[in-house]
Amino acid sequence: MSGRGLFISFEGIDGSGKSTQARLLAEALREAGREVVLTREPGGSAGAEEIRKLLLTGAGDRWSPETEVLLFTAARRDHLERVIAPALARGAVVICDRFADSTRVYQGVGRADLRPLVDGLHAMMIGQEPDLTVLIDIAPEAGLARAAERGGGEARFESFGPGLQERLRAGFLALAAEHPARFVVIDGARAIEAVAADVARAVEARLA
Repeated sequence: MSGRGLFISFEGIDGSGKSTQARLLAEALREAGREVVLTREPGGSAGAEEIRKLLLTGAGDRWSPETEVLLFTAARRDHLERVIAPALARGAVVICDRFADSTRVYQGVGRADLRPLVDGLHAMMIGQEPDLTVLIDIAPEAGLARAAERGGGEARFESFGPGLQERLRAGFLALAAEHPARFVVIDGARAIEAVAADVARAVEARLA
């Protein structure tokens, strides 16, 4: 990697299992002797975690899609400065549970037609894409069922219902088709071990 680390993002609709797969990959790479930074969005840094609380809790109409874009971009900038960029500079593997593609899909397609705004802010304030994006694909009904079983207080986006999840899934698959060199799409409706094996193969190809 010419002295630079590898930046891997995991994407998918709510309940897809991407967080579990990101954790399993991090564990496997650490066991193999690599330095790994496992992080998430929104969040990942102290300031970004504060913004996460604002975004993922409360009523569905708490923020407009436009305000969400600004909040997500602010959180991502702090995360990039304080965690992602320094880790990549020292050669670590950064595994991020969601990154800019989630904003492109959730606020750019799923909640409103704001993709030009999302892309413009990303180019101006972030300017960083993952080296590899792993999209864990699953049917919206299955994802919502998993999310409901998981519980917890961060359910603002799940509260919008299956219609939003259908649009989100279509949006993620469209992004994968738009950027085939960066994305790998993996069927998440299987045993955790089978999904993890496919993830490992995709990552090993990049590390090689």
